[in-house]
Amino acid sequence: MKKYNWAILGCGWIAEIFAGDLKMLDNAVLYATASRNIEKAEKFASQFGFQKAYGSYKEMLEDENVDIVYIATPHTFHCEHTLLSLQHKKAVLCEKAFAINETEVQAMISASKKQNTFLMEAFWTRLVPTFQKVLSIIKSKELGELKVVQSDFMFHGAYNPNSRLYNLDLGGGALLDIGIYPVFTALQTLGVPDNIIANAIKSPTGSDEHIDVVFEYENQKRAYLRAGFTCDAPNYSIFHFEKGTVQISREMNCPILIKTEDGIQELKEDDGKGFGYYFEAAHVMECLDKGLIESPILSNDFSLELIQTLDKIRKTIDLIYPNHDGINRSI
Repeated sequence: MKKYNWAILGCGWIAEIFAGDLKMLDNAVLYATASRNIEKAEKFASQFGFQKAYGSYKEMLEDENVDIVYIATPHTFHCEHTLLSLQHKKAVLCEKAFAINETEVQAMISASKKQNTFLMEAFWTRLVPTFQKVLSIIKSKELGELKVVQSDFMFHGAYNPNSRLYNLDLGGGALLDIGIYPVFTALQTLGVPDNIIANAIKSPTGSDEHIDVVFEYENQKRAYLRAGFTCDAPNYSIFHFEKGTVQISREMNCPILIKTEDGIQELKEDDGKGFGYYFEAAHVMECLDKGLIESPILSNDFSLELIQTLDKIRKTIDLIYPNHDGINRSI
């Protein structure tokens, strides 16, 4: 079994979750961490057992022993840090949202092709067994055609104009932070919509603190999506078929509820331990074993469709990120 040296760029809370899951994989070597604050990088490395810590992203990327970089900085920095990593010929797993807008994602994909180096958006939910089971039910048509998707992701987040949830300079707002999950679910199951209806409640900073989105399709299918920081919610995704419904929770290892005229059936898929992030890490290494520069499951074309859809929603609700929209980026 080939082992890969992993490096984590950015040492925030999402990096902590990923590092905890990464330790579960026998072929993943926890090699290096980097932060602009060397003390933070050293503390992170000590906590999770990484071999090296760097106080500079560039210095870590110049380490020839690094094979794969997981980018865990705020999404306003994803394009910059992905381009820097690809310049150093490091395989990249970049946390979602992939970037701020289509222009940035196009630059990232172009750089991956130019450098002939692996790039994938870190959408862990696509790879967990529960969601894969839902996709198999849709494909099998055992419940008939999928007609309607409902998907929510909401929690109560205290207002702080400087936090990543509300600060537009950090890509703040519900859409890119958590609304991306319901949008992802709809695109994976129904495809790209023919029309989008969206409404948002704006915070004092101008960010979207709650958003309601409807995807309309010419075949009369629909997706109803909600996300926000104003209140808590059970956060289910419900798939309405001709002959029944399928419900899943955002939580790991919750049963799949299938409701038909015969009653309610519970299915339980083994989503494993941890937070499910090790599925995406394992998949990256499988792709590298095969010499691929993108995933056949989470392709860069899909990530492009996703950001294009998010851009259309932002245009509908008049949401602009002043420091990023309209700026060209390239390698």
